Amino acid sequence: MLRKNRLFTPGPTPLLPAAQTAMASFSAHHRTADFRALFLRVLADIREFIGSRNDVLVLACSGTGMMEASVANLTSPGDKVLVLAAGNFGERWVGITKAFKCDVEILTAPAGETFSLSETRSRLSPDVRAVYVQATESSTGTRHDIEGIAKLVRANGNDTLLVVDAITGLGTTHLDVDGWGVDMIIGGSQKALMIPPGLAYSAISERAWQRMEKTTSPRFYFDLRKERKAAAKGEAAYTPATSLIAALGASLDFVRAMGNGSVAKGREILVDNAELCAAMTRAAVRALGLRLLSSSPAAAITTIYSPEGMDSGIIIKEFRESFDAVVANGQGDMKGKIFRIAHIGYYDYLDTIGILGALEHVLARCTGGDVEYGAAVRAAQQVYAHTACNKRQLVDA
Repeated sequence: MLRKNRLFTPGPTPLLPAAQTAMASFSAHHRTADFRALFLRVLADIREFIGSRNDVLVLACSGTGMMEASVANLTSPGDKVLVLAAGNFGERWVGITKAFKCDVEILTAPAGETFSLSETRSRLSPDVRAVYVQATESSTGTRHDIEGIAKLVRANGNDTLLVVDAITGLGTTHLDVDGWGVDMIIGGSQKALMIPPGLAYSAISERAWQRMEKTTSPRFYFDLRKERKAAAKGEAAYTPATSLIAALGASLDFVRAMGNGSVAKGREILVDNAELCAAMTRAAVRALGLRLLSSSPAAAITTIYSPEGMDSGIIIKEFRESFDAVVANGQGDMKGKIFRIAHIGYYDYLDTIGILGALEHVLARCTGGDVEYGAAVRAAQQVYAHTACNKRQLVDA
């Protein structure tokens, strides 16, 4: 039987066809008027996609590169910072801040859970220079209360900055960046924007820009002040990933078209699409008698416990061998315990129904049990019929 390779991972995600075409055909030099015009348009559209009036940057690096840049630019050695860690990517904040010799206070939450706001408040003090957190912890599929955390940080005073890794959250979660007072929010190209890995982007508040003039941590490539100066002219401080910038422009055009000329409206539709696919998947998983990991589930990804006594790697292998579909294992302590199905970016109703139908077959083959074929698909269809039967889904680009 013919099989198509399909990604259901939380990054890289399926590529937008129009972005692939733009990337393959782009050949302009980065110090030309043509590229400057493209880059300025991309920066303006990224600002609208994030939903911020602050200056934005696009760097040739992974999202982790921009995470490191946020620490290098906003802290000095010995600065006290608070890291909210509830999974592998929260632990990444811990590693980065320690590498830059910060005095790191860590608030943890168990896998699949989020942070108590009262405990978060208790860890804040006037000497905390920055708070680092994920919008979505993609290793566990958990959504954190960024609005609630932001209120606490702002109440702590202007000397405390809030930095949010929204690499998975942007385009899957409704975020009011400026209204909540997020000082630096970080995104990655290989997530909701449907292009390959290689670009990271960020909106940065004026408070954060002022902090950069006083901090003393070493930085060179990741000196964001250089990038801000270059971006104002439609350039990058160093050689940009020109083909990826072209792909990003095509992706943002697609988002604008979804929003009938508005990138912001298109972003809302993209988020709603992820929310719907996630709700369909959660209902399907329950119908099959499986357990969900997260008590605060994100729209970006659904995390599912493997059946009792079964390594989740067996399920992942069966998805690949039977359907050429790639779903993700757990990470860290959760490896072998859970599998993860993503809903970020270029997914629609048919993709979701397809992977859930495949899940029924995978479970039947892996467990040897009596799986009720159609149970997962029916549960998903009922969610769709109830919430979005008259709403337009993502269409081919």
